[in-house]
Amino acid sequence: MTEITLFAMIGFLFAAYAVVGNDALQTLGTFIASNSRLHWFWLFLFAAAILVITFTYGWWINDGDPSYGRLANAKKYPAVEIQWYHTLPPLVLLVITRFGVPVSTSFMVLTVFASIGGLSSMLQKSLIGYGLAFVCGLVVFLVLANTLEKFFRKTADSQHHPIWVLLQWITTGYLWSVWLIQDFANIFVFLPRQLTAFESFTAMFAIVLLLAYTFANRGGPVQRILKTKTAVTDIRSATIIDFIYASLLFYFKELNNIPMSTTFVFLGLIAGREYGFAIMQQAVSFLKTCETAVSDIAKAYIGLVLSIDMAVGLPFLARGLAGAGFPLEELVPTQAYGVFIFAANALLLPVAIHFAVKSRATMFAVAFFLAAAAAAFFSFPLE
Repeated sequence: MTEITLFAMIGFLFAAYAVVGNDALQTLGTFIASNSRLHWFWLFLFAAAILVITFTYGWWINDGDPSYGRLANAKKYPAVEIQWYHTLPPLVLLVITRFGVPVSTSFMVLTVFASIGGLSSMLQKSLIGYGLAFVCGLVVFLVLANTLEKFFRKTADSQHHPIWVLLQWITTGYLWSVWLIQDFANIFVFLPRQLTAFESFTAMFAIVLLLAYTFANRGGPVQRILKTKTAVTDIRSATIIDFIYASLLFYFKELNNIPMSTTFVFLGLIAGREYGFAIMQQAVSFLKTCETAVSDIAKAYIGLVLSIDMAVGLPFLARGLAGAGFPLEELVPTQAYGVFIFAANALLLPVAIHFAVKSRATMFAVAFFLAAAAAAFFSFPLE
């Protein structure tokens, strides 16, 4: 790996561990939770086999690029020489993950590499992903809450029927492979766009080892979030969730090569599902569902703003420490981008107040502000 610097290798390892540890919730969380009766090694072996196949296929058909072309747009995601500050976002993600916060790894890792156009495209696609996933989750579980899901609860003892077990494992393989295609970019952004066989499979082996640790730890702290949702440990319900999620990711994979936050898609799907249950079943509190959904997206928003601030501030800090000074006019390249950063950070105030007070008034205020900000973003060009 003569062309790969020390900082690139450090950043890659930080990103690989943080991405696998954080996103185990989204892709393998229901699989781990609903198969807790099995030893973790067998679950890991299955996931590792899917990873090796997906990685090898992508590397082969993309001429040594395991990111499946997600980083091919050099204007939006230019290849740069990795510096010390590039390793900090995945390290921060690694720390946040230990607290079980559902942070978007795509924004946390890729934003510091992206141009303004790259960030704008990624954020637009992710917001659309959240909205579409929310609608899908809501519609599907409005239909299933009082039919199939009620049947699942009444027949919980039969959930491990061989047919359902087989369907879940197939669906998990489908989801895991599609998610890897989306998120390999978050890990391999630290390495050259084309890798030799030795470089590629050494990197793959490192990811497999980190995946083994995640399974041995039963998903880690982020797994606690999944356990707060309704009926996710039932294999049959988990299979439905995973199939919808995988199909959404497949749709966005086929739509274009722009990277996106799979976390936003996952949170949208789970939020829509919970609202479907709350509307159809009195046993599930609607206000409690609102609190959970707003809390999850607010935490993801904190991670988004943190990633943007690091993308802006870290290169600026690095130039200053290198003796180039700290000219404020170089902090943001355009006025529109400056307004965007200011507004994004200003919204942290109501979010912080909500987490400090945790009242219904602050909850609805945060929901309103975040929805208004998302709507304004689509009509506010950054470039």
